[in-house]
Amino acid sequence: MTPTKLDLTGLKCPLPALRTAKALKALSPGQRLEVHCTDPLAVIDIPSLVLATGDKVEILERTEGRVVFVIEKANGSIDDVNAAGRDNS
Repeated sequence: MTPTKLDLTGLKCPLPALRTAKALKALSPGQRLEVHCTDPLAVIDIPSLVLATGDKVEILERTEGRVVFVIEKANGSIDDVNAAGRDNS
């Protein structure tokens, strides 16, 4: 299955993480999202976002000026994760 590509080059924090979160909501479980970023903070922000959503992420490419993530959508959404966290409080 070919991943959906999201070109976020040139965008600065917090836009890469926000747009990645929005793109993940549109995916079905098992689909992949390939995210291209130039913001150095993306190497922190996007894995943190993916950790919160329960999806899977790997860094496909990392150079001095660019990072490419591949994210696989899990079964739930971030809204499901947030709701579960409120239920356990």
